[in-house]
Amino acid sequence: MLLDLFESLKGVLKIDPCCIDNNVFRLHYKVTVLMLAGLSLLITSSQLFGDPIDCISNDDIPHELLDTYCWIHSTFTLPGALHKKVGVEIPAPGVDKYTPGEDRVYHRYYQWVCFVLFLQAILFYVPRYLWKAWEGSRVKSLVMDLNTPVLTADKKNEAKTLLVLYLKENFNNHEMYFFYYFVSEVMNCINVVGQMYLMDTFLGGQFTTYGTRVLEFSEMEQEHRVDPMVKVFPRLTKCTFHRYGSSGDVQRHDAICLLPLNILNEKIYIILWFWFLFLAVISSIVVIYRVAIIIWPRPRLLLLRFRSRLADERDIEFIIQQCKVGDWFLLDLLAKNMDSLHFRDVVGDLRKELENMKPLLKIQDLPTREVSSP
Repeated sequence: MLLDLFESLKGVLKIDPCCIDNNVFRLHYKVTVLMLAGLSLLITSSQLFGDPIDCISNDDIPHELLDTYCWIHSTFTLPGALHKKVGVEIPAPGVDKYTPGEDRVYHRYYQWVCFVLFLQAILFYVPRYLWKAWEGSRVKSLVMDLNTPVLTADKKNEAKTLLVLYLKENFNNHEMYFFYYFVSEVMNCINVVGQMYLMDTFLGGQFTTYGTRVLEFSEMEQEHRVDPMVKVFPRLTKCTFHRYGSSGDVQRHDAICLLPLNILNEKIYIILWFWFLFLAVISSIVVIYRVAIIIWPRPRLLLLRFRSRLADERDIEFIIQQCKVGDWFLLDLLAKNMDSLHFRDVVGDLRKELENMKPLLKIQDLPTREVSSP
């Protein structure tokens, strides 16, 4: 059954024929989206095909009625009972006799976990969706058949001529193209950090330090510890049901509820804590790297040389000296998607065209040794 549920997500991991981003970007909209959507389906299937809550009471309240009531109105634990001895003073951490006025912590999140995970998956795909819309299949249109190693001479010359003509006529006019991609990467970074705070709010302020506290208490016996997993995701909770008695007075009935889904929830959120932390760190590094690319021309030259090892280094250096960061970014994407030999020829032809344009570039006061920032 679970295999059928995950079958629909298989397409998320398919390899795109045209690469318009980097590996860190793909961790957001491929790996993380698949992870969150899959976990959402897992929680949903567990709720549909198993009992998400089981409550017991010594009174004559119907079992199904008590389960439904406690599921809808949420259950609670008592913070004052978290440090009492399990099996002697209390049956489970946080479960004790309630007296009016005592602090209670309600656990309502378990009803919404599947929906929140699905919403998070959508939010992680938004930057990718916007970047694809802004990109407009430009790289795919420019590459044409030049990603194929074997081409007839006519097809190769036609595609190469059109590509070089486009690069020449739109030289130094790709700043907004790069800016949109940079905005998408910043959105990825803001999104993952923002979602960590979203989950912290969702779990009552317990998520930001959840991973470190779990590691701190992971070696202790569960019966003698008060770790974040037991505190945030209790297995046993309390529920209070009120009804009229035979004399018309309001009667209170206490019930103990078992939440089997919390065994799954605690594992989900500890995985998400470490994954989101890792994603936030590398996304921040990527943004810093992108800023360095904008203000410092030297890395552009080194990166394009590495990307196009078959091209003449003198051709690469000449082009980098003339172009802005937007043109470098487009060339970098073309190098990713084109056959190396074809890209070498395009770079050589582009240099010849730029040499013919060089007097015009000087008239326009464009730098020849420094790359202007957008």
